[in-house]
Amino acid sequence: MDLKEAYLALRKKKPLIHHMTNLVVTNLTANFTLALGALPVMAYAKEEVEEIVDKADVLLLNIGTITREQLDSMLVAAKHAKATDKKIVLDPVGCGASALRKEAARDIIAVGVDVIKGNFAEICTIAGKSAEMRGVESGEGNVDVAIEIAESLAKDLSCTIAITGREDVVSNGVGTAKIVGGSEMLKHITGSGCMATTAIACFLAVEEPFYAAMHGLELMKRCSEGLNYGGPASFQQAFFDRVFSFLDTGVEP
Repeated sequence: MDLKEAYLALRKKKPLIHHMTNLVVTNLTANFTLALGALPVMAYAKEEVEEIVDKADVLLLNIGTITREQLDSMLVAAKHAKATDKKIVLDPVGCGASALRKEAARDIIAVGVDVIKGNFAEICTIAGKSAEMRGVESGEGNVDVAIEIAESLAKDLSCTIAITGREDVVSNGVGTAKIVGGSEMLKHITGSGCMATTAIACFLAVEEPFYAAMHGLELMKRCSEGLNYGGPASFQQAFFDRVFSFLDTGVEP
């Protein structure tokens, strides 16, 4: 499927995406999921996550405000998802910033995930390489280096790796794609990276991991281009509206 076909398939299916995400973006990613045509559910309690995984199409794990209790719940959910053949997406937000985040990413990856999406520094940390990180932000690495790391890590972990930046890179160890374009304003709104992970999770309900990652990141870039806005707030509003009516805007995917 190309992006248009995947977008239409997603809106037809209306998949349920189980988010175990960070406190900063919960409302934002819930609304983004709805704008894209999927359905969000946010459930964190260890006592219910297996039941929610059973009902959901995809499990999204985001460690942006991780706690020990939340990590325990994520591992219960991930293990159940793996046992029941449900797809899993990991966003290792700021995983190089603290020992707990590194542990969380490592333990979730050990269960087995289908897609890992992060910025250059986050993926470098997972790959055992050094990269500059301030808080949860990352300097962008050279795209050729990003491709090399993505391809190698995808082979090592048997999953799809997506590295976001000025040029996004997606690899499953067999094929590699580079996605260009997008608006610089995405850097000026909270949660743009988390929304990209949400987009990948939504597409993962209707296509294979490599294409889900590629189309999720492509959608983010295409929907952020050519918008009318006066600042970050109006940009975010225009961006959401574009996602919701992507195929009605005259912008061909």
